[in-house]
Amino acid sequence: MRHAILGAGGVGGLIGAGLARSGQPVTLVVRPESVDTYPRRLSLESRLLGTFEVAVDVAAGLDRSIDVLWVTVKNIDLEAALSLAPGASLGDGIVVPLMNGMEHVERLRRQFGPGRVIAGAIRVESERIAPGRIQHISQFAVVDMAPPAALRERAEAIADELGATGLGVNVRDDEAEVMWGKMAMLAPNALSTSAANGPVGLVRSTPRWQEMYEACVREACAIAEAEGVHIDPDELIAATAARFEDKHRTSMQKDIEAGRRPELDAIGGALLRAAHRHGIPAPTTEELVRLVAERARLDLPTVATGSIQRTAGT
Repeated sequence: MRHAILGAGGVGGLIGAGLARSGQPVTLVVRPESVDTYPRRLSLESRLLGTFEVAVDVAAGLDRSIDVLWVTVKNIDLEAALSLAPGASLGDGIVVPLMNGMEHVERLRRQFGPGRVIAGAIRVESERIAPGRIQHISQFAVVDMAPPAALRERAEAIADELGATGLGVNVRDDEAEVMWGKMAMLAPNALSTSAANGPVGLVRSTPRWQEMYEACVREACAIAEAEGVHIDPDELIAATAARFEDKHRTSMQKDIEAGRRPELDAIGGALLRAAHRHGIPAPTTEELVRLVAERARLDLPTVATGSIQRTAGT
């Protein structure tokens, strides 16, 4: 298949490098002002896939026929990125987003059509250290996809190609299960490490932060239950503890530390909006969101009512 990557950061670079090494045509979609200087190679250092370099194409916008468009930008960059891939440019291709948060899936369906987007999630720690240079830090990288029935066969074919790279891939039946499975794991980790300003180990070793983390997990699981997805909070806490090493840093914590705008609205804000829809109290999540917003000097995410009010600038 022909693959295009919209957002060649830690996740997109990892996906693109693996696919290109497996012999699949890969195009990185970049801004027009970057196309002439962007490397035509991806360099990957991965605890799972090894260290290697591989050639890729680079294009200023989606300017060619493709089979799969991987959308791997940060949520705060999605609107700008979509200007590089207008809906008409997709042809017969399928869109697979691997982004943090949940609300972007519907945005992509408005852009490309409801029958062209396969909801996806990835569990990984990977970052871009320079254009074309990717470090995959975690010992795992697992992609889950939940296609609509009409796209099941195409999703299976995509999974076969992605699985051939050495990455873990699952094709699931339930979109809500995939998205809430990621959100219930991601949001408490991202918010607690960012509020504490340290890696997972700091949260685990500090009673205040560990208590807030676990309370946030329980709130997230209660919201997921209201959305029709059962996640046992004790099992999630245990599974997350087993998966993440003490030195693990979340992308939100890294962004704040580096002075970049974090995905607070897409993660914490989305969780609180879902809580509001179902009338579920989430006081610990609210407190963590407030602490992260204060650290990052951001306005609070938009929530219709409750203790977090509508605020300009988000």
